[in-house]
Amino acid sequence: MTEYKAYLFDLDGTIYHGGKPIPEAVTMVNHLADKGIPYVFVTNNSTTSPQQVAERLQKMGIPAEAKDVVTSSQATVHYLNEQGCGKAMYTIGQAGLFKELEAAGYQQTEEQPDVVIIGMNPEVTYKELAHATLAIAKGALFISTNPDKALPMEIGLMPGNGALTAFVATATSQEPTFIGKPFPTLMHLALDRLKLTKDEVLMVGDNYLTDISAGINSDIDTLLVLSGFTQRADLETVEKQPTYIVNSLSDWKV
Repeated sequence: MTEYKAYLFDLDGTIYHGGKPIPEAVTMVNHLADKGIPYVFVTNNSTTSPQQVAERLQKMGIPAEAKDVVTSSQATVHYLNEQGCGKAMYTIGQAGLFKELEAAGYQQTEEQPDVVIIGMNPEVTYKELAHATLAIAKGALFISTNPDKALPMEIGLMPGNGALTAFVATATSQEPTFIGKPFPTLMHLALDRLKLTKDEVLMVGDNYLTDISAGINSDIDTLLVLSGFTQRADLETVEKQPTYIVNSLSDWKV
């Protein structure tokens, strides 16, 4: 078994279930911290800041600082900077996304923007989606923070950012550039943060379609933990298997 220099962790289903920490995950992250092995939490969530994510983890007994969190909002800014996009944005989202864009010098406009960004906002209106549709039809670059079609809630699955994005994609007959898992931009930013190569880290997650596929698409080894979304039977039809599979993170030895 390879000894990895750092770990990338998904959050919901891997580190916690809703508001409840997964004890085995808490133990593993604390063990990594004790051994001085770095780790980064990679999340498709664009609604909250890295500081808010870190504070939530701290309350669960998990050592975490803002620098240990990479969000799809940060990865969106990273992508915009790399592409040299214009500074005028029309953005659908919440505070986590708006703050990252503002801090990087991007400006919101109601006029014709250079870029339309769709991020999760459960209070989005038809008017906002229509405005985004018209801007893209006139030539604005179309970006979505993540493709998650549904979000697991206590009452069941609710529409996710992928569902909001699909509204605009259908109306414009254009597909966006997706930033979050399973696409590689978020992973590349995490590697930049760690200053390590793809061969030196392990991606840990519970969802084959997002977490594990993100690792596979980035040539990063993967550890699927059967504590959340994907179960062993789900792997029977996939083309590429995770590098490792464990029932619980207590089964993984660091």
